Amino acid sequence: MVKLNELRDNDGATKPRKRIGRGPGSGTGKTGGRGIKGQKSRSGVAIKGYEGGQMPLYQRLPKRGFNKPNRKKFAVINLGLIQKFIDEKKIDAKKDIDEDALIASGLVRRKLDGIRVLAKGEVTSKVTISVTGASKGAVEAVEKAGGKLVVTAPTAEAAE
Repeated sequence: MVKLNELRDNDGATKPRKRIGRGPGSGTGKTGGRGIKGQKSRSGVAIKGYEGGQMPLYQRLPKRGFNKPNRKKFAVINLGLIQKFIDEKKIDAKKDIDEDALIASGLVRRKLDGIRVLAKGEVTSKVTISVTGASKGAVEAVEKAGGKLVVTAPTAEAAE
């Protein structure tokens, strides 16, 4: 039977840390294992990407793609989540569901450039949703349930 007070690591499993720069008797005093002079002996040196004047690897590799500087970033929600919030009575299905109602319910944290609805999940309630964007599948799913999904143009403040 092993007792808690007798538990210990195997011999050689842990090593004490090396205490650098603690006098000549320690074996790693004075220069602290850094050698004498030179760039690597000094503090604040980062030469990881430097290859002795040769073109570094990260510059030799081809660059691909393009990042559009003025792209729109939408807050994305799924129909299944809207239905879940309606079932939990966090969203009133009888009223029009607009972007402000979605934020107030806690389904969306912030509007960004607008809110876009995607068709993942099912909606069973008859709802009227007005948002900045929606997929074709989402529009069809809401209309199939007897509701309406209105896609509005982004407001002037969201476009800026």
